[in-house]
Amino acid sequence: MDNDICSLVGITLIAGMNQSDCHVQISQLSLSLYLMAYCQIKLHHPLTSLAQTLDYVQVRRRIPRYQQLTLDHLLLKLTERKILRYISVDCYCEDVRASVIDFRV
Repeated sequence: MDNDICSLVGITLIAGMNQSDCHVQISQLSLSLYLMAYCQIKLHHPLTSLAQTLDYVQVRRRIPRYQQLTLDHLLLKLTERKILRYISVDCYCEDVRASVIDFRV
């Protein structure tokens, strides 16, 4: 299991959620979206493919029956934040590279 997922489960249990409040299951689709985003980030895929994955995550989060699954909802939120953080850092790095190139010219 990925460290982020283990941390997510651990924090959920530490927060005091008992078995009746916490549905300890993650759907296959949510886990697949997380893994797809994780691989795209690690392999430095274009931002357009990450933006498409972000759209899939946001659509998935709107489905009412899956909002009741605590870990599923938290994993989707984590995936969304990872993608947004990567996109903002990547755009910042592109701006820095462009300014360095402009400075050299």
